[in-house]
Amino acid sequence: MVCIENIENVLHKNNVIFLTYGGTFTQALIAGMTGVLEKEVEDANLSMKISNNIFVTFIELAQNVMNYSKEAHTKNISNTKALIFVGKQDDEYFVCSQNIVTKEDKEKIEPILQKVTTSTLEEIKKQYKKIRRASRDTKSVGAGLGFYEIAKKVTTIDYEFIKQEDGNFSYKICTTF
Repeated sequence: MVCIENIENVLHKNNVIFLTYGGTFTQALIAGMTGVLEKEVEDANLSMKISNNIFVTFIELAQNVMNYSKEAHTKNISNTKALIFVGKQDDEYFVCSQNIVTKEDKEKIEPILQKVTTSTLEEIKKQYKKIRRASRDTKSVGAGLGFYEIAKKVTTIDYEFIKQEDGNFSYKICTTF
């Protein structure tokens, strides 16, 4: 797994980093980063499938960071340590993110991640359709739909939650394809 802590190793081994950003996330920033990422992917002459997988995963993880950062800020967590990066190591492409989340948010996110990482692709697709139908019927958003969308595109999803001194959690997720 390519971990955020290993980004220097990725760079030193002459692998490719398409995009790296750390700081506050907004919808406008995500749109801008998507434009930059589109150019990088185009310059790398990637297949349509890999390009699509990168974009879907990047957008879902960036929105996840943005949404949970907003939640953290409303709970007076000033340093969210948000980070996202996209690259290639050896023959694998990856999208990784890191954020600080509350205990309550961890308790929402972790069961969904456990489910998508232990399910077959068929089970993931079935649950994705079920959540989409339920969201249309109730006009609600969420229920982990983004994680199911990612799980349909990637080969692996690795994640971890590390408890911080203040009771919040550093939340890291890395996908490969």
